[in-house]
Formats: sequence, C-alpha cells, structure tokens
Amino acid sequence: MSTDRDNTASTSAVSVGLRGRCPRCGKGPLFKGFLDLAPSCTVCGLDYGFADAGDGPAVFVTMIAGTIVVGLALWTEVTYEPPFWVHLAIFLPLTLVLCLGTLRPIKGLLIALQYRNKAEQGRFDP
Repeated sequence: MSTDRDNTASTSAVSVGLRGRCPRCGKGPLFKGFLDLAPSCTVCGLDYGFADAGDGPAVFVTMIAGTIVVGLALWTEVTYEPPFWVHLAIFLPLTLVLCLGTLRPIKGLLIALQYRNKAEQGRFDP
C-alpha cells in the first residue's frame, strides 16, 4: 500500500462514499458496474486493491431494510388487516427497491471509511 493516504480530499468520507466516488480525490468513479469495484481511480490513479467491504454492506442493508419493511408490514396488518396478496403487492417491491437502492451507496460508504481511517486486516506481530 502506498503512503498517499495522507493526501485526502477535503470532502467528507460520507459524501464521497454515498456518491460512489474515489475516496482520495472525490471525483473518479469507485464502481465499474453495479457493485463491481473499478481497478483504480481514473482521475488520481488510486489503486482500489485495499478495498474490501466484505459482507458489511449486505448486513447493514438487511438490518435497515428489514426493520423498515417488517415494521410497515406489521403496522399495515394490525391497522387494515388486508389479504395476503396485498402484502405481497406492496412489500415485495418495497423490499427490492430498498435493498437494491441502498446496497451500492452503503458499500461505497464503507470503502471510503476504510480508506480514510486506514483500516487494514488485523495481524499478529510476534
């Protein structure tokens, strides 16, 4: 890993990560596909080899979207007692929109925070 991490952009990691931009310059794209990371920044040349969000984004999305959808489904059931097909018609699309809509920004946020905080894999030094 290079020592260029001290040269960070003046933008916040939250702003840069949620927009899917390079954590160093804030201008280049972080992703080359929907969730695939680009190999490096096209503007400043930062190598994204350090980035490893793992299962973190999926866990956060599952917890946040699950809480919202289950809470709304329970409230709808208790208040209106609709048939089962109404739950499927409302909450299945809502689940897909919430999960797919938040997965990329949260992955970008975790990668930007990993870069800004210089997070690395834990190692034992003998």
